[in-house]
Amino acid sequence: MSALSVELLAAAAPPPIADSGHTRLALAALAGIAVIVLLITRWRMHAFLALTIGSGVLGVAAGASLADTVTSFTTGLGSTVAGVGTLIALGAILGKMLADSGGADQIVDTILARTGPKRLPWAMALIAGLIGLPLFFEVGIVLLIPVVLLVARRSGQSLVRIGIPALAGLSVMHGLVPPHPGPLAAIDAIHADLGTTLALGVLVALPTLAIAGPLFGRFASGWVDVTPPDRMTPARPSDDLDRRPSFAATVGTMLLPVVLMLSKALADVIVDDKSNLAYRVFDVIGTPLIALLAAVVVGMFTLGRAAGFSKERISATVDSSLGPIAGILLIVGAGGGFKQTLIDCGVGTMILDWSHGWHISALLLGWLIAVLIRVATGSATVAIISASGLVAPLAATMSGTHTALLVLAVGAGSLFFSHVNDAGFWLVKEYFGMDIPQTLKTWSVMETVISVVALGFVMLLSLVL
Repeated sequence: MSALSVELLAAAAPPPIADSGHTRLALAALAGIAVIVLLITRWRMHAFLALTIGSGVLGVAAGASLADTVTSFTTGLGSTVAGVGTLIALGAILGKMLADSGGADQIVDTILARTGPKRLPWAMALIAGLIGLPLFFEVGIVLLIPVVLLVARRSGQSLVRIGIPALAGLSVMHGLVPPHPGPLAAIDAIHADLGTTLALGVLVALPTLAIAGPLFGRFASGWVDVTPPDRMTPARPSDDLDRRPSFAATVGTMLLPVVLMLSKALADVIVDDKSNLAYRVFDVIGTPLIALLAAVVVGMFTLGRAAGFSKERISATVDSSLGPIAGILLIVGAGGGFKQTLIDCGVGTMILDWSHGWHISALLLGWLIAVLIRVATGSATVAIISASGLVAPLAATMSGTHTALLVLAVGAGSLFFSHVNDAGFWLVKEYFGMDIPQTLKTWSVMETVISVVALGFVMLLSLVL
């Protein structure tokens, strides 16, 4: 615990064992979260501002001085952005390069050309899963919507039957698999190993995607029947290009950072001599920063140059990819500031003390906290960052594997039941031309299925690992 944490605990709160002190901290945490929820949902305030104000309310309500509260918040914001900000930026660059070069369209067209009508939902899940690795959820939706609408129209199948697997693929990757901002922030807060979390995240994501995507889509298409709206079929980025990168080069570039990070995790397990040259090489190239940077540099040639981009066009693509993520970086950073304020005020220690008397798994507790914040705020990113800060002390005595599973449990909870306070809800509603009840029956239920099924697989892994 930092010196600031010790000062705040000593000056602002009674001893951890005191019930009155725990009650005050619990009420302070609830007040801070309630302020964030009200500002986001009732007054439509940007999540960055809501998290900043909520952190101030939390600190003051817990008895800390305003100066110490500001210090906690800015320290948490800085450390979070330092830990994940560069990774988010590199992921955004890779995603933009993938979209603008036509690489994403190449993957879509290649897979669909070799897929029969009965396997189209599974193909859409595969496409969304691959594309969803480096792309943010909203970018993935915008990229895949033209494909989903065209496939549904040409195949004569239900838009829901084709669209649910694609949405599930994007959502599962968004909540469970780094380098997405939420999982990265949770890994940073809980101090989990990224390679282990990535490997277990993929292991949980694949069966979860199968159940919540193609299998659930079959049932959802019987509940809701909508036709693809013509007005929502924009042109694809590659339509104006003379050539596109090859399928193999595109997939290889997308999977490069995943392979490098998994190689490091594997080397950590099987290599005993840490001074071994091979281990040191994998230890360097498998770090998230180097792995993503390598993918971006390789992508400039395998994606950008392969599409005929000049050096100036590649530079412009990189430049245009960074502007849209400013809001995401600020939200993630403010979430880290809120998390640090929770920790420094002693809320994390309070939960740790209380949990000793509960007969509930730490994984289930993390999932439940993330569920409550997700349903209240509508933001998966806010939910996963806030919940990971609250349950971080529980990871202190966990093994590396179970620490990674705690990250996944929190990530699964952050996806629970998207409804009218979630921007993603309205994005799906408008693109698919559905009304609110139809969106609740399809998209909202799908998100809940992902959350519950992923938790189930996480709990199963916790029994065998």
